Amino acid sequence: MTDHQWAGVRRQIEAMGARSGAAVFGAARHGWVLEKPLSEGELGELEAQIGVRLPEEYRTFLLHVGAGGAGPAHGLFPVRRIQERWRWEGDGADMTDLSRLAEPFPDHGPDPELLDALLTERPEEEDFDAIEDFDDAIEAWDDRWDAVMFAAERTVGAVTICHLGCAQRELLVVSGRHRGAIWSDRRVDDVDLEPLLDGDGRPLTFARWYTGWLRDAAERP
Repeated sequence: MTDHQWAGVRRQIEAMGARSGAAVFGAARHGWVLEKPLSEGELGELEAQIGVRLPEEYRTFLLHVGAGGAGPAHGLFPVRRIQERWRWEGDGADMTDLSRLAEPFPDHGPDPELLDALLTERPEEEDFDAIEDFDDAIEAWDDRWDAVMFAAERTVGAVTICHLGCAQRELLVVSGRHRGAIWSDRRVDDVDLEPLLDGDGRPLTFARWYTGWLRDAAERP
């Protein structure tokens, strides 16, 4: 999406706020407020810090719509300069490893057979006579599961940009084969990372993800 294709989006967001208020899911959190856009200099400074050029659709959004705010679910995490360093802010934004954004986002997750084996070993409360023993067992299992599902290399090359609630989030891939696509992170529910797809099975890019949300919000009564 070019800068011309973002024309009018900021005004539309403002109009939606005046008309819809908090009627759209998550609007009570972001309040239909957009932060001011970044300047070319600020964007260049951000990209120099993280060592990678951001996907074009997101770059033009930052330059012509806003640095974050109103958006899908609880809003688009804003990118801000704090104490002379740039970072994204929001519930889970600290999951983004700013030092590894230039590394390719992984093509594949953990071995499915490994995950299946771990799931079959998950302790069940009815198998324990004492609740304390079950608590110890499930804590040890959680540590093993998290070491696989939440390993640091799982999300290199991606920015956490949105919180859906209940620790479910969405990522924008900025490096690697999936660059520009939005991925779902529902690992809190034992669901592996996966790309968001449109009705034709195509990966959603940032612009189609954002404008699709705006279109759906505008159609609400």
